[in-house]
Amino acid sequence: MTTLANPTAARDHARAMAGTVVEAMRVLPPIADDLPHGVSADDLVWEETIAAGGYATRRLPRGARLRLIDLKGDACASLLIFNAEMPTERLNVADTVKVQWNAYLGTGKLLLSDMGRVLMSFLEDDAGTHDTFCGTSNAATNAVKYGDGSNSGPAPNGRDRFLLGAAKHGLQRRDVHPCVNLFKGARIDGDGSIVPQIGPFAPMRSLVLRAEMEIIVVIANCPHVLDPRENWTVTPLRATAWRGPVTPADDAIRIATPEGLRAFENVEDYFRR
Repeated sequence: MTTLANPTAARDHARAMAGTVVEAMRVLPPIADDLPHGVSADDLVWEETIAAGGYATRRLPRGARLRLIDLKGDACASLLIFNAEMPTERLNVADTVKVQWNAYLGTGKLLLSDMGRVLMSFLEDDAGTHDTFCGTSNAATNAVKYGDGSNSGPAPNGRDRFLLGAAKHGLQRRDVHPCVNLFKGARIDGDGSIVPQIGPFAPMRSLVLRAEMEIIVVIANCPHVLDPRENWTVTPLRATAWRGPVTPADDAIRIATPEGLRAFENVEDYFRR
């Protein structure tokens, strides 16, 4: 502390940290050695490992692919999505479930906005445990379970992490909307009770989402709100994104259902300006 109290020494110490690599960090410029076949390194736009209890946010172009990897089998990717051009349009979990007649996300499913448009679609998913019912934790729920749910405490919560990510785009508390949880699931039992699917699971499960509009994503990596474990437990999450082509008219996901097709047509109409 004495050394760092000296501004010159503090500067030298900070500069000496250049090139340091830690478990969770954003890679600048983005570099990844495991991009899918045919994807150029020049198309990579985001590479980041999100810490346990951390958050991340990124603006992605239309057609971009976002791959999330649960590195150690205990991540919980709570996800918000906004139309980057008009953030008042955002993910609507109720419509995502209602329009598709299905509450369980996976390959071929869509994430819909409150204006009837597709924000993202699931291209690949080998996890199969996702949640459209429960939302994320907040300071009060975490305080009850862990003793302290504040951003600066040992058990940060998803909602406050969302607030930090949304603020980077000029958004406020009122803009933090209901989310979906990826990698931690919830299913409805025959008697109507919610059955959480918490794991831990096998490491390296992954999914790939396709951006159907220009979007802002905010990801919080905090324990699921129904995690029954006594200790606050979550592990790092990797996010990689690259540019890709806009969904063509004959895309299998686009034409899979009449409801989905209508949502894609709403997107195409939006860009027909």
